[in-house]
Amino acid sequence: MKHSIRVKLAVLIVTIMAVSIGAVILYSSFFVEKYYSATKQTSIKSVYYYLKDIIDKDENLEKSDNVRKLNNICERTGTTLILVDSNGNVLFDYGAGKILIERWRDMIFGQNIDEKAPHLIESGNNYKIQSATDRNSGTKYYELTSTLDNGYTVMVRMSVENFKETISITNNFYLWIGIATIAIATIIILLVTSRYTKPLLQLADISKKMSELDFNAKYTGHHNDELGVLGESMNDMSEKLERTISELKTANIELQKDIEKKEEVDEMRKEFISNVSHELKTPIALIQGYAEGLQEGIMDNPEDMNYYCDVIIDEANKMNKMVKNLLTLNQLEFGNSPVNMERFDIVSVINGVINSMKIKAEQKEINVLFEEKRQIYVWADEFQIEEVITNYLSNAINHVDENKLIKVEISEKNGIVRVSVFNSGKNIPDNELENIWVKFYKVDKARTRAYGGNGIGLSIVKAIMERHNKDYGVINHEDGVEFWFELDSKI
Repeated sequence: MKHSIRVKLAVLIVTIMAVSIGAVILYSSFFVEKYYSATKQTSIKSVYYYLKDIIDKDENLEKSDNVRKLNNICERTGTTLILVDSNGNVLFDYGAGKILIERWRDMIFGQNIDEKAPHLIESGNNYKIQSATDRNSGTKYYELTSTLDNGYTVMVRMSVENFKETISITNNFYLWIGIATIAIATIIILLVTSRYTKPLLQLADISKKMSELDFNAKYTGHHNDELGVLGESMNDMSEKLERTISELKTANIELQKDIEKKEEVDEMRKEFISNVSHELKTPIALIQGYAEGLQEGIMDNPEDMNYYCDVIIDEANKMNKMVKNLLTLNQLEFGNSPVNMERFDIVSVINGVINSMKIKAEQKEINVLFEEKRQIYVWADEFQIEEVITNYLSNAINHVDENKLIKVEISEKNGIVRVSVFNSGKNIPDNELENIWVKFYKVDKARTRAYGGNGIGLSIVKAIMERHNKDYGVINHEDGVEFWFELDSKI
């Protein structure tokens, strides 16, 4: 990968190593030779000062311990040394004594070892250090000469290698070692860094999936360092994001439902106003017409006046009934009427409704049959179920034909009780079966108007049964129509 952190890290470390090795080579080329020369000068001076200190204590080097000390220091520093008294007698020498004696003689007689004059490097108190070349071996060396206070002459020689050649060899060595080290280090770095770059790549992949709202990918590493903390943080963030987005989606669904419900309510409100206006238009017109007739006195006959008053009262009663039904339906549809679940005898409720409608049935000479005598208990809201039965019976009475037969039956199966109300009469057209539950819908408008119906009763039944979450319906038979609903007999 062109932009892999693994490659970038390896390149960075290799670059640092290469720069470091280059810096070492440059330092060797420009500064090591000077450092080497300074070190040699320091070494040759330390031998000189050590010899001078011994001579101050033991002028003729009579103590063997002093001679042994001088030998040790000369051996350790690789120094050739000669000490000559004022008469030219050699009191002490170490190393190439004969060569130094010749060198001392050349100095006495003003001659040089080689063709080139020695190069003065440093001049101090009673000593000087020169750089010279041996005329026989060609070896370069530093030479310190001094005349002590007692007249003795000291000559100290220390070989100085051709350090430039040494530095060149060393630099080549560093270069090849550096190349080999960089190659090996690069391989090691790539292998070692993969342990850290792999989890980083995994975290990068997880973050990419999170940006695409895919929260299934999780960090599975086992690092106990910052990578592990980062991975756990990514997992926590993924879970929180997933939970938050889920909550947002839920809230969005609820909001959408609220919007749809508001739109439905608005539509229902418009429909309600339209239907109520339509339903009230006729009775209001009748009431207004008959009231104006009474006011103008167009009827002097008391019987006609009573008839006008009866029409006004009848139309007012119809409007009052419609308003009550609308209020009941409104409470059911908007959940303002709670469902109080209780156990009660459905047979007793049916008998009560039949008795309440007995006078109306007898007036129309309708035969209402209900032969169930035993108690049958169900779970529901007794008041609302009584309203369902009342609407079914009222609807049956209003639509019964000349046979004038209404049958109420109860059946029970697998813990489900079905109550059905049958009336002899004309079938409901198949294309109208779904619409009869819609409020203000009337299959036979003229007949509905005749008995004062407003198309709300079956809408109330639908609302009650849906609030109970139970089934209801209508069935066409050859000789009539059956309306039914079901309730639980067990919890």
